[in-house]
Amino acid sequence: MRGFFGLAALVLLAPAAFTAAQIEDEPARPAASPGLSEVPELSDGFTFLYTQHFPEARAKFSEWADAHPTEPFPEAALAASFLFEEFYRQGVLTSDFFLNEKRFLKGIEGKPDAERMKKFREALAKARSLAKAKLAQHPKDPEALFSMTIAAGMESNADAILEKKQLDALKLIKEANQDAKQLLAQRPDALDANVALGSANYIIGSLNAGTRFMLWFGNIHGDKKLGMAQMQDAADKGHYLKPFAKILLALAARREKQNELAQRLLKELTDEFPTSDLFAAEYAKVRGRPIPADMRAN
Repeated sequence: MRGFFGLAALVLLAPAAFTAAQIEDEPARPAASPGLSEVPELSDGFTFLYTQHFPEARAKFSEWADAHPTEPFPEAALAASFLFEEFYRQGVLTSDFFLNEKRFLKGIEGKPDAERMKKFREALAKARSLAKAKLAQHPKDPEALFSMTIAAGMESNADAILEKKQLDALKLIKEANQDAKQLLAQRPDALDANVALGSANYIIGSLNAGTRFMLWFGNIHGDKKLGMAQMQDAADKGHYLKPFAKILLALAARREKQNELAQRLLKELTDEFPTSDLFAAEYAKVRGRPIPADMRAN
């Protein structure tokens, strides 16, 4: 039962019926929601992230965070840049990892980079602190729920895949799913949430029946078909995490021998990010083509 739980993370994202008195008592909620809208600087940061230009991504996220010191999302994005970099270095987001049952179930070999993980944890802590401050004022604040879900999902990733703390990862999956469902109830358009919900459903649904039965008692459920449908929603209509949904769905499709779907998604990624070694290498693999010698093939 090791390793795979973290991949279920990045869980991003009943509407409450407020009475008039409740609305009057609550401070006006800010209209801006950078995690759920288009911010050019943040979009540029994610483009750098998906093309494996990690320092440049961090520069964009940090610059925007410094200019908006009360917003949790840019800190969550900064944390994501460290985690995504470590995943890239460790070959996690590749078919070599997903199609190798031992690696898929047990996580990476060896240990992650200590300094990178330290910076990841620091950014994560700051994102959570800022999100909690927003939730103290507005308990259903979408931006804060979004950031909290991302934080729980990423920490679950790190615990399970990189550091092999499986019980901690399971607790965080539950936390992330709860926040994601609250967010989607208010903001059905926040389809980045389905990256988390879908990957969790797919990976837990891939476990053997005995393991799924044990997890059922902890109210942790999985369904592979539902998971792939949720990831498809995010891949079709997501925002900042749309490319992440595509790579996860493509790798899941390869596990399910749905190569036509995997090829389509990987072609879209290589067309959108032509300088990405990660996407180009996976597109070559799914077509049975050789990977160029100068291209990193994790």
